[in-house]
Amino acid sequence: MGAGCGDILGYFALSPSEPLHFALSEMAHITVNQYLQQVLEFIDSRDGDSCAEFLSFKHPHIANRRLQLANPEERCQQILEPPYDEMVAAHLRALPIMYAVALDLRIFANNADQQLGKKGKSKMGDMLEKAAELLMSCFRVCASDNRAGIDDSKKWGMLFLINQLFKIYFKINKLHLCKPLIRAIDSSSLKDEYSMAQRVTYKYYVGRKAMFDSDFKQAEEYLSFAFQHCHRSSQKNKRMILIYLLPVKMLLGHMPTVQLLRKYDLLQFSDVTKAVGEGNLLLLNEALAKHEAFFIRCGIFLILEKLKIITYRNLFKKVYLLLRTHQLPLDAFLVALNFMQVEDVDIDEVQCILANLIYMGHIKGYISHQHQKLVVSKQNPFPPLSSVC
Repeated sequence: MGAGCGDILGYFALSPSEPLHFALSEMAHITVNQYLQQVLEFIDSRDGDSCAEFLSFKHPHIANRRLQLANPEERCQQILEPPYDEMVAAHLRALPIMYAVALDLRIFANNADQQLGKKGKSKMGDMLEKAAELLMSCFRVCASDNRAGIDDSKKWGMLFLINQLFKIYFKINKLHLCKPLIRAIDSSSLKDEYSMAQRVTYKYYVGRKAMFDSDFKQAEEYLSFAFQHCHRSSQKNKRMILIYLLPVKMLLGHMPTVQLLRKYDLLQFSDVTKAVGEGNLLLLNEALAKHEAFFIRCGIFLILEKLKIITYRNLFKKVYLLLRTHQLPLDAFLVALNFMQVEDVDIDEVQCILANLIYMGHIKGYISHQHQKLVVSKQNPFPPLSSVC
């Protein structure tokens, strides 16, 4: 094993959420026979979750040198019956085992990519792509299981595998590969029967994809579900969901409160929210520039830039409310833009912005070029954003 392998093992030697039969302090000292007897007990009691812990590289037993045998097959055959001695095609209560193996596969592939990338031996994402191919093979086996009864069906493993594939596809920026996976869940009779944790993860990634596809209403639906059903103790995960839910909400006209931003340590959005609500283009540009690194790292900078058109809409609505007329001179919008220090703006640029707002449905009206005026509807000239996007 390479020099970096010890670091990897140390990274994965994490404590499980609940202690098993052996105390964590004992895991570094148990013998091979004790370990195998424990696995056998889990198999006999059909305790798949506990067995998965003993077959995961996250469990502390991996640091036990007594268990690191060159040829463990004979020892395993002495205690375990086929197919468990080889862990081939294990199904009965074995889906948690597949979860552990699939999760470790993705994490190892990610770490391998980083290490090989630093050494210039591999292109970033190569190992993750190979891992995705293996996970897809598992997914096809689960998705095609049409013979088994619902209780024993491999279809119960579909959503977990899909979530692992989502994590890879988002990492390597191949979101188009998510489409057939989403269709598989949409057509599944089990889509509302999976564990809430898996459903929250699924909704989070599908919501993010909808956001990148500019389907903001669907993005809001999925991300809101993920946020509302994410366990309240998972503050970090709720914050991660909000990073994508906030821009979607703002594009639909719903501005977050300062209390919410402070609670989840997302005050980077504070000035953005204020700027959009006030129609303050100057403040919006300053806020985006100030927190540009954070927004780019989160992958939402281009989405936030879409808020500029909403900010134009809110600024122009203020012009309408000030003049209190349905025939608004274009010069009035030019003055407002100059006040916001918008560079290189002239009357043609004003007409272009207004035309876009009209086309997108943010303003109900038309431009009278002959009279150099914007003529807006007498009924609801600035429709709610939620009814437009």
